[in-house]
Amino acid sequence: MQASDRFNINSQLEHLQAKYVGTGHADLNRFEWAVNIQRDSYASYVGHYPIMSYFAIAENESIGR
Repeated sequence: MQASDRFNINSQLEHLQAKYVGTGHADLNRFEWAVNIQRDSYASYVGHYPIMSYFAIAENESIGR
């Protein structure tokens, strides 16, 4: 691997990290990364009604909980 390849890969990674907040960055610690994953997961669950219905049935709770 040449230096130009490494630079190109790093620049692509920086571009993705700037574009998508959840991809992290070099200064991100484990806790912040885990919080991002958890937040994104909950947002996905709320945004997809069938998943919410499945969780409600599996946990014997109302969908609102």
